[in-house]
Amino acid sequence: MDAVSIDGLSKDYGSLKALSEVSLTIAEGAFFALLGPNGAGKSTLINILAGLTRATSGRAAVLGCDVRRQWRKARHQLGVVPQELAYDPFFTVREMLTLQSGYFGLGKENRPWLNELIVALDLEDKIDTTMNHLSGGMKRRVLVAQALVHRPPVVILDEPTAGVDVALRAQLWSFIRGLNAKGHTIILTTHYLEEAESMCEKIAILDRGRLVALAPKDELLSRYSWRQLRLQLMPESTVVLPDVLEAKRQAAPQGELLLRLHREHDHIGEVLAALEQTGVKFSDLRIHEPGLTEVYTEVTEANNHA
Repeated sequence: MDAVSIDGLSKDYGSLKALSEVSLTIAEGAFFALLGPNGAGKSTLINILAGLTRATSGRAAVLGCDVRRQWRKARHQLGVVPQELAYDPFFTVREMLTLQSGYFGLGKENRPWLNELIVALDLEDKIDTTMNHLSGGMKRRVLVAQALVHRPPVVILDEPTAGVDVALRAQLWSFIRGLNAKGHTIILTTHYLEEAESMCEKIAILDRGRLVALAPKDELLSRYSWRQLRLQLMPESTVVLPDVLEAKRQAAPQGELLLRLHREHDHIGEVLAALEQTGVKFSDLRIHEPGLTEVYTEVTEANNHA
């Protein structure tokens, strides 16, 4: 059974199409990235899964539970860490988590799990502190714990590290990786593309309400055809390139030469031999293979020009 199944999902706000015929599946136990620029439809999709927004058409299910017809079961299967810091400022951390447990019909029997969350997220010293006296990073930890009080098998993280310092970011990701290793399905939205690239196995890209890419990470990265060759020039080097290489030249700081090369058609050895023949001398070279940032930029730009 898929953790999440989305079939032909659309959401219209009058003439605005927030989502347009989006279909995708997310396997159980996956670490999945849902990427896209602001306004792409990511939050709308999350809100439909969470039961906060009703789709105009199409179907969505969490672990086989339709989010409309079986909404109670679907919500028990899902935990959402929201992007915005939403909380009651006068509740303590303990009260927030206990109240959230009550929403799911959980009482004293859930205390061992709450204690485990508190320790794992390093909230022990803040457990009786009111939310309005916590730092932004601590509030973020509480929201993560709040989303997990009912042990949901599917967890959505909506920009979980926005505004979070480096140390807390590392701690949060260590905890989330642990959840994924135990079988939880993780769905991540983030503008920190390096996070998605380092952790996620499969990636979907939304743009203007449409699904413009859906593939395993390695397959998606392999679609990008270009890489960069950066040379640190010797002071006495002259750079007069033949037309075929001049066409590949990109803007670079003084003293450097940057070429954009096709990964299949432009062989590094042949390019270096051609540069040597033209009198280009260099002290160092670096090859930059494309990452998710380049692929993401290319996909979204292509969609904007479609």
